[in-house]
Amino acid sequence: MRFSELEGARIGVWGAGREIASFARQLGRRLPGAGIEVVALDAPAVGRIASFDCARVVTGEEIAPALSTCEVVVRSPGVSVYRAELEAVKAAGVPVTTATALWLAERQGRRVLGVTGTKGKSTTAALAAHLAGRAGVEASLAGNIGVPALDLLDDDPGKPAIVELSSYQIADLELGPEVALVTNLYREHVDWHRSERAYRADKLRILELPGVEAAVLNASDPELAGAGARVRGRVTLFGAAEDLDRLRESGLPLKGEHNLLNLCAALAGLEALGIQPPEDILTALADFAGLPHRLQEVAHVDGVTWVDDSISTTPESALAALASYPDRDLVLIAGGQDREQDYSGLGRALAERGATVIGIPTTGARLIEASRAAGVPPERALDASDLRAAVEMARERAGRGTVVLLSPAAPSYDHFENFEARGARFRALLPDWVM
Repeated sequence: MRFSELEGARIGVWGAGREIASFARQLGRRLPGAGIEVVALDAPAVGRIASFDCARVVTGEEIAPALSTCEVVVRSPGVSVYRAELEAVKAAGVPVTTATALWLAERQGRRVLGVTGTKGKSTTAALAAHLAGRAGVEASLAGNIGVPALDLLDDDPGKPAIVELSSYQIADLELGPEVALVTNLYREHVDWHRSERAYRADKLRILELPGVEAAVLNASDPELAGAGARVRGRVTLFGAAEDLDRLRESGLPLKGEHNLLNLCAALAGLEALGIQPPEDILTALADFAGLPHRLQEVAHVDGVTWVDDSISTTPESALAALASYPDRDLVLIAGGQDREQDYSGLGRALAERGATVIGIPTTGARLIEASRAAGVPPERALDASDLRAAVEMARERAGRGTVVLLSPAAPSYDHFENFEARGARFRALLPDWVM
């Protein structure tokens, strides 16, 4: 289903986030005969629905019957396709889609590099857009990073678009991007997908979607390298040892092995889309600004470096953060929303590094338990009641040359609106004594 095919339709939406807000704006601009008749919300949020005019707002048990009266339902990515209410809506014959899916169908996926993966997709997409620009090719950056995809409706169809796609968006896509890039695949989002197996399947279904002409896959991930057999078109593997060695030796301004992989992915993705990256990568990256809350060194005080890595929501991303400071003493602050994370590997890495770990709610206690089981002594595996207490404990224990790293290895939604708010809180706690 294309966006332009909604003219005259009675539409229901579920959610009121940035993607749904973009959908409402574009609908009002372009399709005056269509209207949003029902807005479904998991909880009342009057302030967020002013742009939906006189649409009926429903919550709770009203959602399924109200949306079933519509001709099409556009869900926010955060609304799981496995919700019983959506199953009821689809059983009533009402198609369910997302704003991103409507844009991809309108674009027919052409000249689109779709970037997904458990971690690294935002950095990879940002790198690809930056390097395309340095090569003289203007490319739009959209999706979970940049603007919502529907905001690109005004773009010339020949202008490349680099779009970050989450598993939430891929789960019911009907048409894929011209080039599908998958950075890696770890355990994540089990609550939304209902199981790890479903999460992996929903991620990898992008490779088999109509419209996908090429796939770019991580050679160091056996599952992804083997998934190339599912692709109808060309397959490119990135991250071979010799490629990483070359980049490592060139003195690039990117911290950590994971960022070298992200760079390899971005370069391979551009080439698959027919964009030749700049020859001098070192010069091209000189002004590349990393993502906020991803290994950002926010303070250097008395020989101690304070690092905001709040975007870390998995044990694997925290492991990558640890590896980015191989020769420094470490104090790790970690913990967040419980998504059935396995902290055994992170606990072993902390023990091997001789690091101190400070756990914060909700999963901090499990990380402390895993760390002590791996051999971290009790005096270096500590529980904190909240982030403020953790920062104070880290300050007391960090000596000259130490890195204090907020890399939570868990989502933020148990105590913060998002990872940005968590990172901002971490920074705000520092000025009390950073002078």
